[in-house]
Amino acid sequence: MNKRILICTDLDRTLLPNGRQPESPGARAAFSRLVSRPEVTLAYVSGRHRELVEDAIREYELPLPDWVIGDVGTTIYQVGTGEWRHWPEWERDIAADWRGLTANALRPLFADLPFLRLQEEAKQNRYKLSYYLPLQADIDALQREMLRRLETRQVAAGLIYSVDEATSTGLLDVLPAHATKLHAVEFLMQHQSFDYANTVFAGDSGNDLPVLASAIQSVLVANADLDVVGQAKAQARKQGMMAAFYLAQGGFLGMNGNYSAGILEGVAHYHPGTQIWME
Repeated sequence: MNKRILICTDLDRTLLPNGRQPESPGARAAFSRLVSRPEVTLAYVSGRHRELVEDAIREYELPLPDWVIGDVGTTIYQVGTGEWRHWPEWERDIAADWRGLTANALRPLFADLPFLRLQEEAKQNRYKLSYYLPLQADIDALQREMLRRLETRQVAAGLIYSVDEATSTGLLDVLPAHATKLHAVEFLMQHQSFDYANTVFAGDSGNDLPVLASAIQSVLVANADLDVVGQAKAQARKQGMMAAFYLAQGGFLGMNGNYSAGILEGVAHYHPGTQIWME
């Protein structure tokens, strides 16, 4: 098999075994064998900012990717040579949503809202405004009010909510409307001449749902929470995309389907010829 494949994977609790479930021994080594092939282009797609992605690569001895989509889709870096090159084309693409405004300029819009607590400056950037909030907060009502205020300023924005399981804390990101993991992956596909037939995305959590339910071939790793599994299936079914959605089951190459084992299972599901590269 000579066709190029683009593998896009989330990091935390997808490629990184930093969840509650056990990792299959040898799974990450098999993943490294797969992505070392010249036929494979590797992109990490993460909510982490650049420094935290680099920390993960070092701590877990991950293969150096060709691309990193970071900061919940607001930054793209070309990394293949080891030198992180910012991709300004992507920032120009998403900047129009905020009509010249930056995240700093939007902060006063939400200063009076209860529960919202700004995340550290290292976790903010020009097009990403990030907050912590307690799990008991009324997330739906809060998001409705935030979107109402953004609309009055004619700012096209998306709100991404997720939960940091390790600290039992809610995370809320305000992003340009087009700064989604889905749009970022499709932007990368378009500019690197990949299509839906030779791209595979792997994820585990709520902020991966737009990609998991899209036309992009996707895999939800077996360690994903049951509510995410239910939402992913429901959304993929509603959009008529079940043929492009795969839930890792375990058993592939004797592995359990968690984390990188699930990624490999999904890649082999869509591209059976790759299995020999993993063994």
